[in-house]
Amino acid sequence: MNAAAHVPARLGAYYFAYFTYAGALVPYFSLWLAAQGYGAAQIALVLAMPQIARVFAPSLWGWLADHTGRQREIVVFGAFAVFAGFAALYAVRGAAGVALVMLVLSVLAAGAIPLVEAATLAATQGQAGRYGPIRLWGSIGFILAVLGTGAWLDHHGAETVLDIVVGLAAVVCAASFGVPARARPAEAPGAARLGAVLRRGEVLAFFGACMCMSVAHGAMYAFFSIYLDAAGYSKAMIGVLWTLGVVAEVVLFLRLPQLMRRFSLRALLIASFLCAAVRFAAIGWAVDMLAVLAVAQLLHAATFGAFHAASIAAVHRLFPGRIAGRGQAIYTSLTYGLGGAAGTLIAGWTWESLGPTPSFLLSAMFGVVGAALVAWKFRV
Repeated sequence: MNAAAHVPARLGAYYFAYFTYAGALVPYFSLWLAAQGYGAAQIALVLAMPQIARVFAPSLWGWLADHTGRQREIVVFGAFAVFAGFAALYAVRGAAGVALVMLVLSVLAAGAIPLVEAATLAATQGQAGRYGPIRLWGSIGFILAVLGTGAWLDHHGAETVLDIVVGLAAVVCAASFGVPARARPAEAPGAARLGAVLRRGEVLAFFGACMCMSVAHGAMYAFFSIYLDAAGYSKAMIGVLWTLGVVAEVVLFLRLPQLMRRFSLRALLIASFLCAAVRFAAIGWAVDMLAVLAVAQLLHAATFGAFHAASIAAVHRLFPGRIAGRGQAIYTSLTYGLGGAAGTLIAGWTWESLGPTPSFLLSAMFGVVGAALVAWKFRV
């Protein structure tokens, strides 16, 4: 069997390792911060740092990768930066210091995921339906980490979250060496220019909508675990609710080839935004109703799974050839960077000044705005 045949497995292994680490970090790092005595605004500041880094850093790494062909080296460097950064938190005290460390490690690591996404789409010849079966390994890793970490924390306390994150970051370092190297693509005659693509109306509307989706998720990623904990749910049940969403995401990725053949990217995006509006309104209104929360979490299949798969496929079409790496980096910068930072900071302000329910209702409104932007201009 030639080396190319192993590429999907190597990419799947990286996704598995990375999202296992993310499965411990995303739901539970806010609990670690709360256990250090930080308030909602301080927690929001710390959690906004990765998104702020993503506003500018992925584009710089994407430019470097497109001009040097050193994608794998950038991914490896990013993995070790994450490990070193979280290990440094053992010695850091104060919210400002933690925020600074998070900003630095996030800048250094920001190039990894966009480049792995670009490598995966290149390995699947741009066929978005083939992306799902590779990416689902990340979802499986996330599920295992969320359930395992939640069960662990019920017996050992939130102070141990950092130990778990550092250990799993070390596994990502090992997996990063398996990401395939990709030669710098040759400039094709008449190739698309980055500036010309960015000036197109459908591209601007698309990125605006993607930013809305990340803003909509701000309260979810920053405060959902704290929200459930305050409502009396156990850490294990919090893990189960997070896991429900990722299980639905796995099913979506398995069905992605059929969905991509049957529906346009535009239809998938509009549906995902409308599901976001329903999901966050339900969470805001029904925290004491476990069945409603469970259904809302199942909508993660649309608000992340379908949205993300359709979005990176759209970016791959809009930014072809030698601007592919920069296209994915700009998507990450604007969506998870600017949109994510805005969403987290807005959530921190509304959580303290208005409360949880208005925060989630505002998230729902951003879902509606995103759907309107896609329906208005996007035709890919």
